[in-house]
Amino acid sequence: MTDLSALLSVIQSLEIQLHQPAIRNNAEFVEDLLHNDFEEIGRSGRCYDRQQTIAALKIERGHTQIFSEDFKLTMIAKGVALLRYKSFQLDADGKVIRQTERLSIWLLSALEKNYGQWQMRFHQGTVIDK
Repeated sequence: MTDLSALLSVIQSLEIQLHQPAIRNNAEFVEDLLHNDFEEIGRSGRCYDRQQTIAALKIERGHTQIFSEDFKLTMIAKGVALLRYKSFQLDADGKVIRQTERLSIWLLSALEKNYGQWQMRFHQGTVIDK
């Protein structure tokens, strides 16, 4: 396994954890995962900061399972990784709905508490029209 594929495995795992309702609602985990300067552009096109994102995820209820595929990782600088993938949800009949192209930027943290941990600095979700 190359260093890039090993890193893809680590960052992909962190990203997928955010798709799990129990983890999305865990403010402590999300606070550790999101960089202090985190920003997001959601599927709606609205912009959110770190505190808005943590607060929204903490109270989120009835979240439908998110599935993801086609993960690609690119190093854009030392300690800076760009993750790109597609996500979707399924309706009650198992039909794919809410398809989204996703991109996130991950930084290797230098903070004492999170030293050596990757943190999400930016995330964007763009609707895929079918």
